[in-house]
Amino acid sequence: MSTKTAVVLFTRDLRVTDNPALWAASRAERTVPLFVLDEAILGSRFAAPNRVAYMREALVDLDGRLKAMDGRLFLRRGQVVEEVMKVARECGAEELHIAADWSAYARRREERLQAACEEAGIGLTAHPGVTILDPGAVTPTGGAHFKVFSPYQRAWSGAPWREAVGAPRKLSVPADLAAGELPALEKLTDGTPSPDRPPGGETEARKRMQAFFRDRIANYDDGHDDLPNKGTSHLSADIRWGCVSPLELAVEAREARGGGPFVRQLCWRDFHHQVLADFPELPRRDYRPRGDRWSRSEKVFEAWREGRTGYPLVDAGMRQLAAEGYMHNRARMTVGSFLTKDLYVDWRKGAWHFWDLLCDGEIANNAGNWQWIAGTGNDTRPNRVMSPVRQAERFDPDGIYVRRWVPELESVRGRAIFRPWLMEGFEALDYPEPIVDHDDAVAEFRTRREA
Repeated sequence: MSTKTAVVLFTRDLRVTDNPALWAASRAERTVPLFVLDEAILGSRFAAPNRVAYMREALVDLDGRLKAMDGRLFLRRGQVVEEVMKVARECGAEELHIAADWSAYARRREERLQAACEEAGIGLTAHPGVTILDPGAVTPTGGAHFKVFSPYQRAWSGAPWREAVGAPRKLSVPADLAAGELPALEKLTDGTPSPDRPPGGETEARKRMQAFFRDRIANYDDGHDDLPNKGTSHLSADIRWGCVSPLELAVEAREARGGGPFVRQLCWRDFHHQVLADFPELPRRDYRPRGDRWSRSEKVFEAWREGRTGYPLVDAGMRQLAAEGYMHNRARMTVGSFLTKDLYVDWRKGAWHFWDLLCDGEIANNAGNWQWIAGTGNDTRPNRVMSPVRQAERFDPDGIYVRRWVPELESVRGRAIFRPWLMEGFEALDYPEPIVDHDDAVAEFRTRREA
């Protein structure tokens, strides 16, 4: 006996292609694609303008793609469980389908939905799709999760992946159910999005995906650390919002010439999710406490945040973040190392600033990467330090990236771009001297850690 009506609740899987929750719900006679604008999130710092703007554009695009199947997206605003159950009662739903997610908030939401569905006699199914392998799909002997990446990658690479599903060809939605309205951006978030951020939605995401596989995947290993050129995938926000399927990306990359290093990056994302699933305090607490007594200097933190540290690569990365809601990963590691190890400022402050601006900010990756670079997370070399000068010399050897984002140094030529404070005539530039001496700061950091 077929299901008459099924609701699919979109959360951060805003796509129709390879969306197992949508695919399962589409098997019913009537399907209700639903998104709830969650007041608990919209009323918090998590509703950063860049991510909300991307989300809103993705919802518009999702509605259009559903309409191409004779469906549409139904929208509600309020408390998620309450709004979902209202819709389920109105349309007489027998099933609810969602994508399984792994933050503490997402897991509490699923638990509340499960309780409400049991009370209402509705079947709830949580589907894969946010990651390639769900947390717990591979585990170490005697442990709930892998604490080091390399053994996780070996186990992950040998595990079977689920079969991808296509987009439904046709949907039938209730004609008498109110569609709801998508508010204007200013009704959803305070603040203004970064001026040069990429547009959101599955349509634009698939264009970026196709361009990456056509033009850059073959040279990804050599090019993804190259700061001035577009050698990365530029798909991080699309993956974070589920506008492209990480599984679809991995399958295509695995078959592509030169795709292995990109698959490794997708594996890193799964790694952080399996850590978060077993250690939900990851965004707030040190995974491996080091006894740090972090500096409380607001002066140095503000200089870092504003891109006025006197170290060109650090400042370029921070300014790119403000302008685009994105930062090149090599720059992310450099600015993170500089904040936590040169300035000895708590990684949580850096993570929150990233969270305020990143289009691709997600709990597992943001917290996991910040803890990794701070030496409180899963790095096997917790006291490693990245020199902002050496990183620039290696990955921006002609200073193109720095000059792009730090126009005060546009006239500086040659290798002086890496240490402009040593050049003759530096005083005439509208650019600060370094706020710390890197060598002295690193020596002090290591002394503190050893103590």
